[in-house]
Amino acid sequence: MKTALVCGAGGFIGGHLVSKLKHEGYWVRGVDIKRHEFKQSEADEFVFDDLRYRTACYDTIRLSESGCQVVDEVYQLAADMGGMGFINNAECAIMYNSAQINLNMISAAHLFEVPRYFFSSSACVYPDMQPGDPEMTEDQVYPAHPDNEYGWEKLYAERMALAYARHYPIKTRIARFQNTFGPYGTWQGGREKAPAAICRKVAQAKDGDSIDVWGDGTAVRGFTYVDDVVDAIYLLMQSDLDQPTNIGTEQYVTVNELVQTVIDVSGKDLHIKHVDGPVGVAARNFSKARINSIGWHASTSLRSGIEQTYAWILDQVNDDATQRE
Repeated sequence: MKTALVCGAGGFIGGHLVSKLKHEGYWVRGVDIKRHEFKQSEADEFVFDDLRYRTACYDTIRLSESGCQVVDEVYQLAADMGGMGFINNAECAIMYNSAQINLNMISAAHLFEVPRYFFSSSACVYPDMQPGDPEMTEDQVYPAHPDNEYGWEKLYAERMALAYARHYPIKTRIARFQNTFGPYGTWQGGREKAPAAICRKVAQAKDGDSIDVWGDGTAVRGFTYVDDVVDAIYLLMQSDLDQPTNIGTEQYVTVNELVQTVIDVSGKDLHIKHVDGPVGVAARNFSKARINSIGWHASTSLRSGIEQTYAWILDQVNDDATQRE
């Protein structure tokens, strides 16, 4: 039986990844500073620890006190992050906390001779693009010019993982995630991503209401359903792809189209009101040829994914309203 450590197991993608690995027959240890907020973890062990500290990384990798036994695979998804509002307002915390975690985890994995190491990067490493620009391959990230500090930190962490793989016997796999959405993710509080925020606003609205949308709604994005993402992580980790690899859908939509999809799924009669707010880049369009080469393609349409996400968030909104009464 293979053993795996999922760092950030209390988070959105990390929680889904634990379930995926258990389905594949792994023994899984999850680690996070908090439990998953919305679902019971399926991890065989769940450890509360702060991976900004090196000793915490050592303790979670080792399966024995002596360090003679360690996990077979480390999946490093732990980070200080959130939606565009948080990314724009918490630059220092994002760079400091995430850099500390990434420095410590790759160093600990090397020190204890973990065979395979996965790092979750982001499409935020790419520069601002315009709708209609030709897609970028992974290598075209250079010369680098991310539009936010979150992207710069991710790019540095990529370089660090690649350097360890060049100099030591550790195999690293790096995924650059597109926007990921689905149920069991943060849906309120300021750290939620756009699909969850829109689902919440629509769920809370009444027929005839207007919902606020940051910007003019013309920014173009691809939104990948979380089940597709964890399938891609698993395939990538087992593959021979040792360079950064884009993971995302081929279905691109404007923010207005995303909002209208949620409204259509809800069955409500709502209006869109554009307001000032952080939007991020105008567009991102990158090649998926590398991940497609090992047989992965996103299989969940935006509509299907929103149907599942909206239903879950609607339940959360209703439960929250009931508790407030």
